[in-house]
Amino acid sequence: ISVFRKLYAARFKFRQIRLIDAFGASDRASMRADNTSAFNGRYVSGTTRWSMHAYGLAIDINPVENPYVSGSYVSPASGAPYVDRSRRAMGMIHAGDVVVRAFRSIGWKWGGYWSGAKDYQHFSSNGG
Repeated sequence: ISVFRKLYAARFKFRQIRLIDAFGASDRASMRADNTSAFNGRYVSGTTRWSMHAYGLAIDINPVENPYVSGSYVSPASGAPYVDRSRRAMGMIHAGDVVVRAFRSIGWKWGGYWSGAKDYQHFSSNGG
């Protein structure tokens, strides 16, 4: 609640925030719709290990404006124009901005700081 109070006060824009159920519990469908989502009982991609989302300890914010990027792979694909992080479009998250600071205030870490692949939409309690 404290994080969202800070983001509301800063007038940070979310494209939409709907339960994952509205997308048939499909993370991919939710991401394609640019939906901010948190709780989702799913595995870490390519594993049988529960994601932090399954515990309610992770959130993905504006996935199109803040895509997952690994080499030339971008997810969701519609996030390709936002791979250039020098852009300053509505809903984008940048190092040290109000979103990163708000989550850091509760001890959560940002996927935009990962080495190698970057998950610009992702915040979690354990950084993973």
